Amino acid sequence: MIIMKKIFFVSALAVSLIVLSSCSDFLDQLSPSELNNSSVYNSTYYTGIRVNKIYGGLEQDRTYAQDLAILYGLNSDCELVDGLGDNATANSERGAMNYNVTTGYTKLNDVWTALYGVIEDCNDVIEGVEGSPLIKESGSDKTEMERYLGEALTIRALLYLDLIRIWGDVPMKFETSQPDLSNAYMEKTDRDVIMDSLLNDLDKAIEYLPWADGVTGYTTERVTKGYAYGLYAQIALTRAGYAIRESAKSGYETASEYSDPTYPTQRPDAATRKTLYEKALTHLSAIIESGVHSLNPSFENEWYLVNQLSLDQTYHENLYEIPMGLGVTGELGYTVGVRLNTTTSDYGYTNSSGKLKVTAPLLYSYDENDTRRDITCANFQIVGRDGAGTKSQEQLLGNAPFGIYVGKWDVRKMSDAWLTQNLAATAKQGTGVNPILMRYSQVLLYYAECMNELAGPDGSYTGDAGLTARQALALVHVRAFDEEYKAQAQAYVDAISNDDFFNAIVDENAWELAGEGARKWDLIRWHLLIPKIIEFKQNYLTELYDGTYQETLYYNYTDDTQTTIDTKSITYYGIPNGMKSSDYDASNSSFGKENDTQLNTNLPSISSGLIGTDVDNPLSGVDVINRYIFPIGETTMSASNGTLKNSYGY
Repeated sequence: MIIMKKIFFVSALAVSLIVLSSCSDFLDQLSPSELNNSSVYNSTYYTGIRVNKIYGGLEQDRTYAQDLAILYGLNSDCELVDGLGDNATANSERGAMNYNVTTGYTKLNDVWTALYGVIEDCNDVIEGVEGSPLIKESGSDKTEMERYLGEALTIRALLYLDLIRIWGDVPMKFETSQPDLSNAYMEKTDRDVIMDSLLNDLDKAIEYLPWADGVTGYTTERVTKGYAYGLYAQIALTRAGYAIRESAKSGYETASEYSDPTYPTQRPDAATRKTLYEKALTHLSAIIESGVHSLNPSFENEWYLVNQLSLDQTYHENLYEIPMGLGVTGELGYTVGVRLNTTTSDYGYTNSSGKLKVTAPLLYSYDENDTRRDITCANFQIVGRDGAGTKSQEQLLGNAPFGIYVGKWDVRKMSDAWLTQNLAATAKQGTGVNPILMRYSQVLLYYAECMNELAGPDGSYTGDAGLTARQALALVHVRAFDEEYKAQAQAYVDAISNDDFFNAIVDENAWELAGEGARKWDLIRWHLLIPKIIEFKQNYLTELYDGTYQETLYYNYTDDTQTTIDTKSITYYGIPNGMKSSDYDASNSSFGKENDTQLNTNLPSISSGLIGTDVDNPLSGVDVINRYIFPIGETTMSASNGTLKNSYGY
């Protein structure tokens, strides 16, 4: 098998013995590799172990434990990699996510290899199950084997969607590797052809998969019928949207602006788009009508459960979570989340919480009564009150408009098991927090988009779930407000005009999903990535000078020991009437204080590979317009025997 390691799509990492989340049933990882395929796929037990290996492959750092969960959804208009100034052009994730990526960035090869490695495992299961005598029989063995087939088809579709998002056209390999290398070196396939095949696969998978908790032990830590429906809609909407192309496609519409003359940004014709929206709507309606998935009435509680490593088995708001293992894997809460800036006696070992940040314009875009604001935008850090190892204290960050932490992953809300582990830790430990690949609120926003496209904000349409676009949007928006403000939130949705409704969906997408790695991909298919990043920079400058931002923020603590900030007391909108600065426990400088480094170094560097460094003249100096696509890495190309070549000016 030494030769096989040279094949560019085969994973270099074999995932076998791995401990997963305590709420997962993937602990049985004994390898059936010494059995031939006919023996493996003649047994539901060994087939199950083989499928577990697929899930294990999703836990690698170069798949969903770190890179795809945190990095590759960057940069958008409200989410940034922590690469500013010179770091924004470095040969690292900081340069890459600012769209200054080169073929020499070595992790490109690692991510490609890891994704195709898991695809290879999926192909093995798909071929093995389809050829198994068990699936041709009747009874419980047939049902179980069909479920395994549905899982492999769904995960393969997930992996190809992410390959397409990152690289555009990629090799479509739907069969296992042959020992004679006859199918080793494959050229790219048009991404639309791949996505059409994935949609067909998912319709098959949907028939085989159970709903969440519909089978004993089958939780949202496995791909379910609901997630397969949602993934179908996600791929259909991606297929209907804009994308930069290696060359112009006949019959496709070219964007009127922000499109490169050599590598045009295009989308399918109107009739094709309508069909895709109709298909997406049908699949989204199936989720809504099932009643299996719904919104947790509390946005805060849903994220509390995530941090507690506790599945939401009441509402099933999260359609699919990739199971991580406490102390073994999981970067959420360590590489992104509320910052532990020093080791403290309250929380233990420090974290980095560094790679993913959100922005001041995002924070100020929320309604002040929207509970999502302070859960998403953690404008504070936890430090040792008197130095490392001492009792903790929360402190506001200061003038860091592009460096706000994402509070959805919050050490203050993590489990007792995590705390016990972290208090004893002297180095990084896996948090075990699951990446969430789709939430029910996302389903509702997709549904609102489809309904608005097909019937407007208030119309009905064949195949809908009995909700108008406006009603679906209201479910997401109003949920975010406490009871006393829900009428106000509903009034906001009711007042949205037909012309403004799509823009309201775009806004809600940011307020609901910021930090979760979804927004960039939606902005791309809407062809809003460039204009929204430009708008973010302009908004920052406007709000800096028009008095929106405060030069100093004052705040109180909730307790006499001054440990926990009372977030409702923070003077984001100025000191309230009847109050004065001396009424507050603490203060810090904030975004309204003009800072040369923020203005002239950091701001121009953000997403500079996509829109250039001249804030007043966007796109000046950019070689290829709308080049959000990454290049294929040098090692991957050299191992492809000449079949793979880069495009887009790389």
